[in-house]
Amino acid sequence: MLMAASALVALTAGAGMAQDKKTLAIVVKGLDNPFFEQINLGCQKWMSENPDSEYACLYTGPASSADEAGAVQIVDDLLTRGVAAIAISPSNAPAMANRLRAIAPGVPVMTIDADLLEQDRDLRATYLGTDNYLMGVKMAEEAMKLKPEGGSVCLQLGNVAADNINARAQGFRDTIAGGEGTERLTGQAGWSEIDGCPVYTNDQADLANQQMADTFVANPDLDAFILIGGWAQFAPQAYAQVTDQVMDRLQSKDLIIIAGDTLPPQTQAFRDGRSHAQVGQRPFEMGYRAPDVMIQLINGETVEDPLFTGLDVCNAEDPGFCASN
Repeated sequence: MLMAASALVALTAGAGMAQDKKTLAIVVKGLDNPFFEQINLGCQKWMSENPDSEYACLYTGPASSADEAGAVQIVDDLLTRGVAAIAISPSNAPAMANRLRAIAPGVPVMTIDADLLEQDRDLRATYLGTDNYLMGVKMAEEAMKLKPEGGSVCLQLGNVAADNINARAQGFRDTIAGGEGTERLTGQAGWSEIDGCPVYTNDQADLANQQMADTFVANPDLDAFILIGGWAQFAPQAYAQVTDQVMDRLQSKDLIIIAGDTLPPQTQAFRDGRSHAQVGQRPFEMGYRAPDVMIQLINGETVEDPLFTGLDVCNAEDPGFCASN
């Protein structure tokens, strides 16, 4: 399989590191997603603070977040070349698990940002990242405050097999419905998912914005659009154009938008009235903590599972993190 040039460069850099330092690899879903760049910045911060460490932090992934097979191949190549430990954010959890079972790595494996499916978690030592089910709960709580009588809703998800995104959707539905295992909202507490939703972005910002625009046109009376991840907002100009078409409804809260993540373009969108609430993760912390967790695993130390990194909630009553970031 041919890998993207960016991934090959990263792997080559990793080979260079191995000459004098052992590699702690972080493999994300795609290098095209600004959320993951925050993980990279955390990894680089750790490097700058630990110049004398025998370990080096390597950040890599496929060029595109849609390249699920490429992510699996990069993990395969890194383990074959030799790393001291690896932290993986699987976009396709079953496919990544299948490959890990086949490889049977002799080095510590952990997940970061996104986890493996519950039945495959014996393949990794711990998960570092967001409590994604709780993130969905927080989104639902914001929706219910804004629309106490319920309404029609569309959920926007990422990759079909991404465990973290599906956990958020489950947390949202369960909280609205008041019970676990809710497959779809069909009138519980007044909330119903519209036909054609959820929509899946495959982590692509352009597709996410097109889906939003199409949904608004086809459903002029839609009450709520929930970005389970922040994809559309990662392309701020396109997102502004889409929301311009419904700004009067957003201002009156006839239509509400709640979105995941709090990167700078997203907090600006919130301040501009283009969303009503943001529920943010802490990706920088994930990248910064991951090397230390991997070293603990290498040293045979006991590590908690999971390791949650917390959430930041912004809304009209408490803009909090979004007020100035």
